Amino acid sequence: MLKEFKEFALKGNVIDLAIGIVIGGAFGKIVTSFVNDILMPPLGLFLGKMDFANLFINLSEKEFPSLKAARDAGAPVISYGVFINTVLDFIIVAFAIFLVIRQINRMKREPLPAPPNTKECGFCFSAIPTRATRCPQCTSELK
Repeated sequence: MLKEFKEFALKGNVIDLAIGIVIGGAFGKIVTSFVNDILMPPLGLFLGKMDFANLFINLSEKEFPSLKAARDAGAPVISYGVFINTVLDFIIVAFAIFLVIRQINRMKREPLPAPPNTKECGFCFSAIPTRATRCPQCTSELK
């Protein structure tokens, strides 16, 4: 059983998958940073100096100045600003993956079919090599 597991784990597909997961995790961190640190601040400024990460609905009876303060106090909150950031992360990652897959599919286009190596005799309609000058079935001369 250990030998079978070793063969399975060392197959190319499993290693490729592991590498893909590691690179995907790193890519996810880059996209999260892009959304939180580059995309959302100007969008928040454009929408009236709004910080999306600090948008929340307080479900307790106390008032809290920020999401961090509410979480530190253990108050129940709906942090919809963080959800908006996460949705934007997903959209950007999905679009980037779409572009990569699209390029891979373009590179995998099927090659043109090979030219046929036979032709049909015009007299007996049998298949003959394209370079033949006479049909081997009916002995007709071909042009």
